[in-house]
Amino acid sequence: MFVIVGLGNPSKEYENTRHNIGFDTIDAIADKYHIQVAELKHKAKIGKGYIGGDKVILAKPLTFMNLSGESVRAIIDYYKVDVETELVVISDDISLLPGQLRIRKRGSAGGHNGLKNIIQHVGGDNFQRIRMGVGEKPKEYDLVDWVLGHFNKEDRKAVDEAIQKAVQAVEIILTDGADAAMNEFNRKVQS
Repeated sequence: MFVIVGLGNPSKEYENTRHNIGFDTIDAIADKYHIQVAELKHKAKIGKGYIGGDKVILAKPLTFMNLSGESVRAIIDYYKVDVETELVVISDDISLLPGQLRIRKRGSAGGHNGLKNIIQHVGGDNFQRIRMGVGEKPKEYDLVDWVLGHFNKEDRKAVDEAIQKAVQAVEIILTDGADAAMNEFNRKVQS
């Protein structure tokens, strides 16, 4: 069984913001595999289904970004999944261009408070993650305003394409492992 967690903030005001790209990706996975993500459990909206032959739990924590670890911990404890091999976390990354993916099997939070909280709650940084580029904050912006802001039309197009690539990356992680997904998707995109 795999637990696939997309990070974001609940409520209408945060829909389609840079910080909610993890939620958007979970929605795309759910659409493709006809998984309803509606059950309220473990401080999250979750859905159960299959990708290929693998049972999956799709989760969108409802704790708000900075407390995502509370939900992730509850989910992994309940389903008794191995954090290193059966957990995949999808988050935004301001150090990557819109449309760029970076898949890792472990690593620091890189300043991302949601990942930092997950690392704290699961007791380490050994879990698979898909970091999705949302673009670097312009100098005149406050970081919070940037990540809670919306994409312009051009960036939204690149991000929508990246979401589809992230769905494929999840499929590859489940069938062939993170290394195969890294080889396929950890490429620079042209700005």
